Amino acid sequence: MEIKNEEIERLYAETVHSIVEGTILKGRVLALKQDGIIVDIGYKSEGFVPIGEFSEEELTSLKVGSDVEVYIEEIEDSEGIIKLSKEKATKIKTWELLQKALRDGARVEGLVVGKTRGGLFVNISGINAFLPGSQIGIKAPKEIDNLIGQKMPFKVLKLNNRLSNVIVSRRAILEEERQRKKAETLEKLKEGTLIKGTVKGITDYGVFIDLGGIDGLLHIWDISWGRINHPSEFFAIGDEVEVIVLKYDKDSERVTLGYKQKKPDPWFTVDEKYPVGKKARGKVVSVTDYGAFIELEEDLEGLVHVSEIDWLPRPKHPSKYLSIGETVEALVLKVDKEERRLSLSIKQLKPSPWELVSQRYTVGQKISGRVKTITDFGAFVSLPEGVDGLIHISDLSWTKHIKHPSEILRKGQRVEAIILSIESEAERIALGLKQLEPDPWLKDIPERFKLGSEVKGKVLMITDFGIFVELEGGVEGLVYSSEIIRPTSGKDVIKEGNDILVRIIRIDLDERKIGLSMKNLKRMEE
Repeated sequence: MEIKNEEIERLYAETVHSIVEGTILKGRVLALKQDGIIVDIGYKSEGFVPIGEFSEEELTSLKVGSDVEVYIEEIEDSEGIIKLSKEKATKIKTWELLQKALRDGARVEGLVVGKTRGGLFVNISGINAFLPGSQIGIKAPKEIDNLIGQKMPFKVLKLNNRLSNVIVSRRAILEEERQRKKAETLEKLKEGTLIKGTVKGITDYGVFIDLGGIDGLLHIWDISWGRINHPSEFFAIGDEVEVIVLKYDKDSERVTLGYKQKKPDPWFTVDEKYPVGKKARGKVVSVTDYGAFIELEEDLEGLVHVSEIDWLPRPKHPSKYLSIGETVEALVLKVDKEERRLSLSIKQLKPSPWELVSQRYTVGQKISGRVKTITDFGAFVSLPEGVDGLIHISDLSWTKHIKHPSEILRKGQRVEAIILSIESEAERIALGLKQLEPDPWLKDIPERFKLGSEVKGKVLMITDFGIFVELEGGVEGLVYSSEIIRPTSGKDVIKEGNDILVRIIRIDLDERKIGLSMKNLKRMEE
């Protein structure tokens, strides 16, 4: 069909007439130049878009034949070229998008490009928007620098065409998400159901867990069946955990959670699994001044009191015997199911030192040890088994009158002694020092000292009831107060260390005593 020239001119005129400055058209890229892009918009001459209006990413994907939306700034400049703007076209389209988003409550995507006083700058397809600090998140963020460079959705709060002001909100998006998640969570919230959440807060009394739009409280006593000092022993902020819903109040939207309830309570059958007298193995999980806690199984711990670690009368600090992580064997002493207490002993699995004493020693045996303590009534001697034996003051000497054990022994001194008696049940062992030598009262003293004989001695001690005198061989006798001759002058006063003559007037072998007299001496008469 042949088209007349008049028809061609009319069609051309209509095309030219439809191209008006200030409108947006879709053109086709004809050529890529160093300084710009040549675009065909269906006019008698091509349009030109400066290269600077394209981002590097857009230039990478741009090629001849590509479609591009442009804004007509000027039809035919002095050089006959149509001035086009891709940037203005984008801004106008974006502005229309923002207006629609504000009207419909729709989301728009933007790139956080910088920080300003009171908030952040967001670039939305070439238009800068302001994100106030109060609209960044549900809670005011502590650090906002890490948001710069991130792409995220926003809600348009306000537009001002005259000043081109755009205010957006990220908080509105997060609140929408939270409400959506909350609705989903509320449908699943039923007492007894398992639900996953994220730890968002830890306090002394429990853990707050975000279940998805709604928070639940996991109280400290619902974390473990065993001993717990602080929730941080089990959880950290950001942990993903599975919990069980213990209680849900729809009116107040309070959710009480449980963690230990996911497993059976080990204390429920503790008396069956760990009866008194049973041996059990466990791991040391805590060491204190008063003992150590042993974990026999998960959430089940027993206490070894410091007095049940060692047989020593005064055991050392528990840390000297046990260390955290160590595996030990212990004996069950007591089980209190109601109070959730389990008492253990380590020393009971070892022989008692008194058992060892009864096995290793017999009465009459000679032993060696160091003097540990000296008292008014005797001295305690430490034996290798960790027990102390007592040397009574009466068993220090056969013949001497000893006022205090320190006259013969000193603390730390190594001594030998004879075992006089062993009472394992009463935890007593009696020792004797004088028994290392034969009893002189049985033979030696009766032979050497005769009743009525006169002997010489040295004054050891003067008392109200008499004078103690040391006779030959270290044997002591007592001059009774009634048998003392009182001095007639000051020069004859009797003093300790003086030598005096005495007569033996009594020998008591049962009580091991010699009675003396200063009267009726034959030598004095002569």
